[in-house]
Amino acid sequence: MLNPFKIRLFLVLIGFTIISCNDDIEDAQPSEITESISIEPTPEPKIFGFALSDYEVVFDTVKKGETFGTIMDNYGVSPGKVYQITQSIPDSVMNFRRINYGKPYVIVKSKDSTQKVEHFVYQKSVIDYAVISLDSVRGEAKSKPVSIKRKTTSGVISSSLSAAIDEAGLDYLLTNRFADIYQWSVDFFKLKKGDQFKLIYKERYIDDTIYAGLESIDAALLKHNGREFYAFEFEMDSLTGRTDYFDENAKTLRKFFLKAPLQFSRISSRYTRRRFHPVQKRWKAHKGTDYAAGTGTPIWSTADGVVTKSSYTRGNGNYVKVRHTNQYETQYLHMSRRAVKVGQYVKQGEIIGYVGQTGLATGPHVCYRFWVNGRQVDPYKQDLPEAEPMEEKLKPSYFEFIAPLKAKIDQVEYKEIL
Repeated sequence: MLNPFKIRLFLVLIGFTIISCNDDIEDAQPSEITESISIEPTPEPKIFGFALSDYEVVFDTVKKGETFGTIMDNYGVSPGKVYQITQSIPDSVMNFRRINYGKPYVIVKSKDSTQKVEHFVYQKSVIDYAVISLDSVRGEAKSKPVSIKRKTTSGVISSSLSAAIDEAGLDYLLTNRFADIYQWSVDFFKLKKGDQFKLIYKERYIDDTIYAGLESIDAALLKHNGREFYAFEFEMDSLTGRTDYFDENAKTLRKFFLKAPLQFSRISSRYTRRRFHPVQKRWKAHKGTDYAAGTGTPIWSTADGVVTKSSYTRGNGNYVKVRHTNQYETQYLHMSRRAVKVGQYVKQGEIIGYVGQTGLATGPHVCYRFWVNGRQVDPYKQDLPEAEPMEEKLKPSYFEFIAPLKAKIDQVEYKEIL
């Protein structure tokens, strides 16, 4: 008869052998290793903060003649609710009287069978929008997240500054901003083919991808007639945020007078002692500078002053005269209409009228006349005063501020004319 202890010992030994064999098999044929990967859930798509899966969303634009009331009526919102909303929400959030034709809006409705309008989103601009919640009668003014990108570019004048900006594929607003910077120091009517420019500027982007407009021009360099004109934007007052442009020597680009009384035109006739008058058909002095421009183009005062005349004569047509100091006066002729009255104080760049062809004129233009001590002169031959200079105490911080900007814009290559 077998000993029970020996039987148990024999079974244990067999067990160890089987386990050892299994281990050998596993070593010979390694099992496949499975890696556990954590998958992040896909963010739920939203529009203006509303989850698309929770609502029925309708995208539309304001049609001609539509109001907030008619839009709401189209979606079954009662006049009483419309009145409650328009009376409760301030204009600072949304001005319901100024629902503009062509502006996009979004209707956010419930997904159930009632299709009840719960929210109305009005896009004031590509960045700013208003959210009107109908149930709680609450409104919020919001803005899409905007990032600022700094860029550099260069261009060359082939026909005009605006054409050069367009050829470079840049925002047309750069043209106006660029001209504003140099309007005191450079005569844009004298830009020549081959003149060059370089810019350091900032643009706004929504969600880092959608272009939302020009932010600023930080630095500019215009090469005109072989001479370089630098311009750097600098904050003059941290409390008000007021900025201005200065050159590389901290000299202001502003002058007491603007170079011209309107923007982007051509000089059709200059100051001269002898010109054949196109209407009177005789030779006579032309003591003014004619700027041809489209009817209705704004005309602005070239310096601060007081309006001494705003009237009409057979020769001048509608005209305005401004006294700037005891020494200087300017006059603006042939307006389609005047925008100021006698005795009114006007600032440099303020609109005083609009281009026309009233009086002795053969086409739309403004005749700009200039007086020094009561004598009519050619403004382009005058040594005119500068605006207020930079304070001495600001100059050290200014030079420190522009040093990297100047180095950067100097590194940008000029674009050569083809």
